[in-house]
Amino acid sequence: MLIRPATPADAEAMAEVLNAVIAVGGTTAHEVPKSPAEVQLEYIDGPEVLSSVVAEDEGRVVGWQSVEHWEGEAHIGSFVQPGLQAKGAGVRMFALTCEILRGKGMREIVASIRADNVPGLAYYARIGFVDFAHDPDFMLSDGRKVGRVHRRFTL
Repeated sequence: MLIRPATPADAEAMAEVLNAVIAVGGTTAHEVPKSPAEVQLEYIDGPEVLSSVVAEDEGRVVGWQSVEHWEGEAHIGSFVQPGLQAKGAGVRMFALTCEILRGKGMREIVASIRADNVPGLAYYARIGFVDFAHDPDFMLSDGRKVGRVHRRFTL
């Protein structure tokens, strides 16, 4: 598996991964599929993007991780193709993400995770994020209350 910085040429494949995760449901607060143009602007090279990396397997993007300025903090999002999670891509992407952010002088990263996203909570705990706030009233657009856990990682 190759872990490398994302480029605009990855936008379509990254959108496919994100939209597959959205379609399965339960592990992201994103509810509406995103176009490649939206993914490029929001997660690859837009003005708020601090870092963007992809995991490639046999030349195919199977996961990606991006850190962007959101609500005054550096927020991380991690997405791996359904069925391929928990095979090491996330940990390897995070290593490159940390290297890039340290090179930019960043000191911490925030993850805001749905409280019902058991795999996501386990992943961020495993790589060293610690809880600092909870939002038990966080709701999806359909009115379902799923809650949210906010975690911080110190670089």
